[in-house]
Order: sequence, then C-alpha cells, then structure tokens
Amino acid sequence: MTGNGSLAPIAVVVRRGERVESEHRVAYAVAAADGRLLEAAGDVARPVFPRSAVKPLQALALVESGAADRFSVSERELALACASHGGEPQHVDLVRAWLARLGLDGSALECGAHPPTHAPSAARLIAAGHPPERVHNNCSGKHAGMITVARHLGAPVAGYSRADHPVQRLIAESLREMAGLSNLEAPAIDGCGVPTHPIPLGRLAAAMARFAHPVGLPEARAAACARLRAAMIAHPHLVAGRGRLCSEIMAVAPDVLVKTGAEGVYAACLPEQGLGLALKVEDGAGRAAEVAVLALLHALGAFGPGAAAALAERSRPQLRNHAGLVVGRIEPAAGWMPLRQSS
Repeated sequence: MTGNGSLAPIAVVVRRGERVESEHRVAYAVAAADGRLLEAAGDVARPVFPRSAVKPLQALALVESGAADRFSVSERELALACASHGGEPQHVDLVRAWLARLGLDGSALECGAHPPTHAPSAARLIAAGHPPERVHNNCSGKHAGMITVARHLGAPVAGYSRADHPVQRLIAESLREMAGLSNLEAPAIDGCGVPTHPIPLGRLAAAMARFAHPVGLPEARAAACARLRAAMIAHPHLVAGRGRLCSEIMAVAPDVLVKTGAEGVYAACLPEQGLGLALKVEDGAGRAAEVAVLALLHALGAFGPGAAAALAERSRPQLRNHAGLVVGRIEPAAGWMPLRQSS
C-alpha cells in the first residue's frame, strides 16, 4: 500500500490513435468501517474538497434529526437529497412538490439557477422560451432537504446555506464524526453556495465505509445511513439521471453506491463488503475520474459479469471527432494495477 505523501500514479490515459495524448494521476483510498486504511495511492492524507461526493453524508441530518419523518419526506425525495441531478422533468417536478408541501417555492432555494445538465431537458427549456430556475440546479434536492431541516429546527429558512446557520453546523458535525476527524478545516463555498469542508481522501473513504456498514454508530445514525442507502438503491435515476455514470452503475450493480463530485472526485461504498472508496484525479478531469472509479470498483469485485458487460463501454470510452469517427479512447494506464490486482 502506498499513500501518505507519495506521488499519485498515472492511472488514466487518453489516446489519439495509439499515441498517448494526455495522462491523469489519480489518488485513491479504500477503507474499512472501523477506519482502517486498506489500500491507497497518492497523498491520501492531504485534504481535498469532496464537493458533491458527500451529499449522502450531508443528507444524514435530514433523517437523523427527525425532519424527514416530521415532514413526510418520501424515499424518492431522500434519493433526490443525495443527488446531483440532471434537471430532468422528474427531478424538477419532485423538488417543486417537496417545496410546495413546505409552503414554499423555488425562490426559497439558495443554490442559484443554471440550465439542466441533461442536454435534452435544457434544449426543451430553451425551445419553450423559459429561463432556467433554481429548481433546475443539480443541487436543488440537497437544498430542499436543508430547508426541511431548518423548518424542523425552528431556524430561519433564509440564510440556511451560511456556514454559521444551525443546519450547516449540524451537517458539519455529522461529516466530522463520520470521517473520524477531531475537527474540520474551515470551509470554502461550493458551487451551490453551501460550505464545502476539505477532507483527506483516506478519511472520506472511511466515512463512506461507515455509511455502508454503520456498525458501532449510534442507533439513529445507523438507521439514517440504512434509510438513505435504501433510497439511493431503489431510485438510482434520481441520484443523477439519464446518461450519467452514477445512475448507470447503481442500476446494474445495486450493491454499489456511487456519488460523483466536481473536479475529479468520486466517493463510493460497497455495503456487502463494508468498504468505502474515495478518489481524486489530481488535474480535476471528470472523464478520467469515471474511468478510474470503474477500474477501482472492478478491482474490488463490485461487478458481476452482467454489470461488467453493461459498463464495458464506459470503462474504456471511445473518442469521436465531429464527423462521428472513432479517433481514440480513454482507458486505464498500461501497468496501472489498482488494489488487489497489484498483490
């Protein structure tokens, strides 16, 4: 096992023809629920911004606080609270209905507006002459969950995204505890306006392992983990959407939970094995992160033959030019043998 200051290996390459055009270094960590680091490469003690990869952990406060039960938050809404969704109608309609049940509308969201990341949904919005709204933001489900917690705590809804708000303090404490840290570093601001705390990759992997296998955690925390896992497994299309890797993996491998973050971060867990995984592509390339997380999950034995076949094209995606011709591919680097394959 490497890690703790070592240089991350070149793990993913982009080939144009047969020549390597780009290379991507990937740091990763695999941990057990007791916090032990089982495998690592690169400097996994260096804090990174996990961004949206921690949404399932941020959603713990929604369930654990009692807010989800008090406001009748459905399983589908719990999945959406963990999501970086594509802004498809199914996502947007669910957020609108959730907010309406709270007596609110999209103007209460503090995430800002951007067009749907699902291209056909964005095209339909443009064709209809409608500007994007806050409900189209990929984080609107998470924000609806945070608003629900604010209502439950009797705290103001306005300002729920600020680091000093009771909702964000509650979320920060659950993140700290799940990661097994004595304290969290001061946060920066995520793209959707909420705090994002830097967390070492090794500790993020441990947090995901505890989410997968919450033995020894307080009863309410363990129950919240189980409930959110069940929601993500039951509704993978709500966690991301059509054409998105997280949803595609969970649809064919329901024993795996996967969540992407910005700038080349992925977090995943395997409940059956009680393992957590976290990775960071050092240059932030999302295309490399997808190939790397698939290779690492495959090495962990997460995919049966059917799932591996369904994800084969994703594991080594082809590059096409504007005429549609295949001109290259993205693939694991020659000689990169992650995890148990290297023993």
